[in-house]
Amino acid sequence: MSDTIEVIDLHAGIEGKEILKGVNLKVNTSETHAIMGPNGSGKSTLAYTMMGHPKYKIISGDIKINGESIVTLPPNQRALKGLFLGFQYPLEIPGVSLANFLRISYNAVRKDEPMLVRDFRKMLEDKFEVVGMERSFATRYLNEGFSGGEKKKAEVVQLAVLRPKFAVLDETDSGLDIDALKLVSDGINSIRSSEIGIMLITHYQRILRYVKPQFVHVMVKGKVEVSGGPELAEKLEAQGYSWIQGAEEENEIQTTP
Repeated sequence: MSDTIEVIDLHAGIEGKEILKGVNLKVNTSETHAIMGPNGSGKSTLAYTMMGHPKYKIISGDIKINGESIVTLPPNQRALKGLFLGFQYPLEIPGVSLANFLRISYNAVRKDEPMLVRDFRKMLEDKFEVVGMERSFATRYLNEGFSGGEKKKAEVVQLAVLRPKFAVLDETDSGLDIDALKLVSDGINSIRSSEIGIMLITHYQRILRYVKPQFVHVMVKGKVEVSGGPELAEKLEAQGYSWIQGAEEENEIQTTP
C-alpha cells in the first residue's frame, strides 16, 4: 500500500503577500512528479511551505500525509513523518562535518533501523560514489567551501542516506554543468523506488531527460494551471509557457546542449 502526500487548496505567502493561491497536488510513493513554471510562479514557496519554513504562512488550505494534517507541525516533526526538502541554495554550517550531520540525521529519522558506525561509513562511501564525490568530503564541514555543484551532490547524498517517504527537490539542477547534472540525476535515480515519492521542482527541462517523471505540473501565478504526462515537458521545451492561461510572458526553456 502506497503512502500519500496531498496539498489541498493551499493559500500561503510571505510578509503579508499571498503567493500560493489555491494549489492542489497529490503525490504517492513510487511516483515522480515534475513541478515546472515561470520564475515567480510560486514553486519554491510551495516547497518551503510544505516543509514548514517559519517565514511562509499558510492562509488557508491543508497539507496531509496519509490523511493526517501536518500544517501545525514544525519542520523536524514533518521530517519524522517522512518529508524531505532539498534546497536550491544549501546553507553552509561550520563546525559540523558532513558525515556527523548525516549520522545524526539518520539516527533521528530512522530510529527503528540502528546501524553500526562501520556499516554507516560503508553506506556513506557508496552514496558518495554514486554522485561522484570524493570520500574526503565526509570530514569537511557541511557545505563550507563547497562549490555549487558539490552542495547539490551533498543534498542528494542526504536524500539517499535518509530515504524519506517524500522528497521535495527545489531546483536541484540549478547551477550545474552537464557532468554534474548527470551525476546528480544518477543519485536521484538510484533512490527511486516504490517507497518514495519525488517532487522535482525545476524551471528547466534538461534534468527531465535524465530523471524522467510520470507526471508534470505547471504552476502559473500561484496555481497549478496544467497537468499531464512527460509529453507536457516536451511541449514546454518547444513552446515555452506563453500558451498557458495566465502566463503573460514567454519564458524560454533551456535545454541540454
